[in-house]
Amino acid sequence: MTGPMDEDARTLGENRIRYLVTRAALHAAKAMTTPGLAPQQRLTTLMECHGTVLAARGPASPLSFGEFRRAVRGDLALLLPSGVDPLDLGGLRVVDQDGQVTEDAFDLDLEQRMLLHTLRKLDKTAGAVSGRDLQSEIEQETVFMLLSKQGDQLAYEEGRSDLIRHPSGPVSALSELKLPPLVVDFYEDIPYSSVYRGWWFPCPICRWPMRLALRKDAGVLVGSARCWHAPHAEIGAAYLFRPPTDASAPELLPEPSPARPNGRESVLYPDVEALPEALPAAAHKALARGIWRYTTVPGLPELALRDRLAERGLKVQLWPGLDAYDLLVEVGPKRAKKKAFRVDIKDYTSAAMLAKLVHAQEGDKGGAEWLVVPDYRCGQVPLLSGVCARYGMKVATASAFGELVCEQSGVSWT
Repeated sequence: MTGPMDEDARTLGENRIRYLVTRAALHAAKAMTTPGLAPQQRLTTLMECHGTVLAARGPASPLSFGEFRRAVRGDLALLLPSGVDPLDLGGLRVVDQDGQVTEDAFDLDLEQRMLLHTLRKLDKTAGAVSGRDLQSEIEQETVFMLLSKQGDQLAYEEGRSDLIRHPSGPVSALSELKLPPLVVDFYEDIPYSSVYRGWWFPCPICRWPMRLALRKDAGVLVGSARCWHAPHAEIGAAYLFRPPTDASAPELLPEPSPARPNGRESVLYPDVEALPEALPAAAHKALARGIWRYTTVPGLPELALRDRLAERGLKVQLWPGLDAYDLLVEVGPKRAKKKAFRVDIKDYTSAAMLAKLVHAQEGDKGGAEWLVVPDYRCGQVPLLSGVCARYGMKVATASAFGELVCEQSGVSWT
């Protein structure tokens, strides 16, 4: 028979294997796609990554170097040893048709690291992954610590709001933000994969540099610009451009995008009508990717939900208790006793990884009773609801939650 301790050990082991394989594949993909990398450096990196995958697979699952290189450009799940549940790795490609590392691969790598980091903090062994490695990778935790260090709620709200509203910009403007100097250091040069001949474009939704690529279409060279966050690109942050023949800035043309939704989803739907203008990469910086992805991106629905509810007369507090959870919403008709709704907002690419995180923490570590996901993650609600119900939590999309609390307060969400 298999006891609970054996089951926990097996699950932790599979988490480590998925992490090691994803991490190695991501490093290998970067080595294979980064321009200007010396051949010897590229080969050395690939050999190290191959060794990591072999260690994760174990002696019973050999994999040749050639098979490893081919698999990095194919289905990531094929790198896992048999018997390990691929979860959301199944069908995931690390390198896309443009020869660039995919957005989902970056996200799943970060989400696996955050899960293992949480397990380590909860005194559950994270195995072969060192605490030093995990801590250095989870930069947003360091940022939150620096923002909350002074113990000032207003300063924390202003600083975190700045990270959400200004994830990139001119160095002169960024230096004026209400951020501790050590947090400002997390603004870096515009990523090379977001620059074309010295120009870059901010996403109209999140304001972070979009991914730029060139491809041939019917023999004609065409450029594309799309947000690194796939849901933003699918909503409309996706464009084409014709490479200029001189040093002038490219001009974007929008790709076809879905129609704006009606009903409750329309309230929080972002505006993508304005075309982003090219900006010079010189003297501009952007937040480190991990901070943008897990502070700025989920922060957008946090601020939007707070703003829309406040406009409708509800009392909402952001990040109470220096971020015990994300929103405290007071719900109920006027002149009636109010009910407090404690909300945590998450935007994970992998619903399975988020479910594992909730399970590892036995609910929400800050005491939130609601887990809210952006509307474009509506497909995650059934899986998350099953896990969260075990810990007394409820799950909803941002628009469904907004409609619910407005209805209970006697006002209209739409």
